[in-house]
Amino acid sequence: MIIEKSMHSEWLSNSYLVGDHEGGTGVLIDAGGPVMPLVEAAGRHGLSISHLLVTHADADHIAEAGTYTSRFDLQVLAHPTEAERMDRVDGTLADGDTVATGDLEVATLLTPGHSPGHLAFLVNGTDCFTADVLFHGTVGGTLRDSYESLHRSIMDVLMKLPHETRVHPGHTDPTTIGAEWEENVFIRLWRDVDPAGDEPCTVNGRAATLELFAPDYDGGHKGLVRWEDGTRDVVPGSRVVKGAPR
Repeated sequence: MIIEKSMHSEWLSNSYLVGDHEGGTGVLIDAGGPVMPLVEAAGRHGLSISHLLVTHADADHIAEAGTYTSRFDLQVLAHPTEAERMDRVDGTLADGDTVATGDLEVATLLTPGHSPGHLAFLVNGTDCFTADVLFHGTVGGTLRDSYESLHRSIMDVLMKLPHETRVHPGHTDPTTIGAEWEENVFIRLWRDVDPAGDEPCTVNGRAATLELFAPDYDGGHKGLVRWEDGTRDVVPGSRVVKGAPR
């Protein structure tokens, strides 16, 4: 299988080209840019591109979709909820759907939490494109969806995949399911391997308890906070003020 990645220099968002073999068939996953390196890679590998598969409709994942649609005769597929935020979608995908093209079989996994219609794509059972739900060493933020959905998507969907499954996230570095199971500090907390913290803080002026403050993919941090009503969120570390009154 052929996998090529292009990462945006500011957003650090990844766009992918996945092909079955030289001279065969390929799909594109997300279009945050720069995408021309992937257009060129498709030509270099002699791939016929059949689909653009969209994990979610945030700008850093679809900004250059038009570059693909102007160059390839392909289908743009996304979850119906995300499709509402896009200019062009040719079809929709639900949990458990399969896109079969060439020698590629792409299973659709509904993984909300960061965005309500967020999808992950498992290609040929070996490589999972997890976008903004699971990263190397961290997880996605939940302020636009829900912590409960994110927790379920990671622990009940992605962590059920074989540990050798390769993970290609929506930002920065690849990893594996096994590595995240063992080393990701959020997952270790959810597995009850490591304890939650109890430091008081505020987030955007709202009182909370900081259960975890961990490095993020961009050199910053993410915080897992418990609000006064007992609900939780994963928030950007830049919004957390530590030591503030509860």
